[in-house]
Amino acid sequence: MKALAEIGWARTLRFGFFTAAMLPYRLLLVPQLRAPWLRLLGARIGRGTILHDVRFFNLYRRGMGGLEIGDECFLGDECLLDLAEGIRLERQVTLAERVLVLTHTNVGYHDHPLQARFPAQAAPVVIEQGSFIVANATLLPGIRIGARSFVAAGSVVTADVAPATLVAGVPARAVRSLA
Repeated sequence: MKALAEIGWARTLRFGFFTAAMLPYRLLLVPQLRAPWLRLLGARIGRGTILHDVRFFNLYRRGMGGLEIGDECFLGDECLLDLAEGIRLERQVTLAERVLVLTHTNVGYHDHPLQARFPAQAAPVVIEQGSFIVANATLLPGIRIGARSFVAAGSVVTADVAPATLVAGVPARAVRSLA
């Protein structure tokens, strides 16, 4: 009941709606059928985009209206997208398997003992045209990945990535220019 007290009835009902709305999405086994369902729920998804078994959370905040995916994008199995704030993938962006895109961080309830030291934050994430985010990479809130950039497998991106740059590591650092 503490969660209900913190988020209120409206967000609780919204959570229930989106939980139910994602059941048909999960049952659509053909990736090409998933985009039209998400469009019905308010997402903006371009032509030729493939969505494998992508998962969404915090839908009760922004809803699918916070998701914008350009033409010819590919999102691999087990990607996890946080829609507490907006996520925009421009044209021809690839997210390989198990990419985590976070738009918020929060240690817990308002009275959590670490809340004063680590206050909640939320900010949208943008991945510009032609970028490739490799398997198991994590993007933190507020990140912008520049056009034609490459984020190596397992990297944790904590700061913006310049266009045409290969980054790798924890935290991700520029390895070389791709220009």
